[in-house]
Amino acid sequence: MQKRALLGIAVAVLLAGCSTSTELSSAGQSVKFTDKQPGSECRLVGQVTGAQSTWLTGHDEGNAQRDAANDLRNKAAALGGNVIYGATSSSESFWSSFAPLDSKLVGQVYHCP
Repeated sequence: MQKRALLGIAVAVLLAGCSTSTELSSAGQSVKFTDKQPGSECRLVGQVTGAQSTWLTGHDEGNAQRDAANDLRNKAAALGGNVIYGATSSSESFWSSFAPLDSKLVGQVYHCP
């Protein structure tokens, strides 16, 4: 009986984790993406990676990319940045055609006045 209860709890925890998505924080909402190099008035804060797992989550690639972008914006805001420059996706690979992999976005974070 204990084994069934533990198995039930493990399955419930796994399924709860599968349905999560990355919500955009209030600070992350103020972070903008740009493909234009920020000017000299902006300060480079660092480089961040935003990620969303697609393995067992039921996320399709579009939702996973959106959640990875939300994660990237949240992390940029936590560093004190408000601009992400040159964000690129690193989720496509040889293996992604066979199995769902994490969606990842990498970008440089700047703080601009």
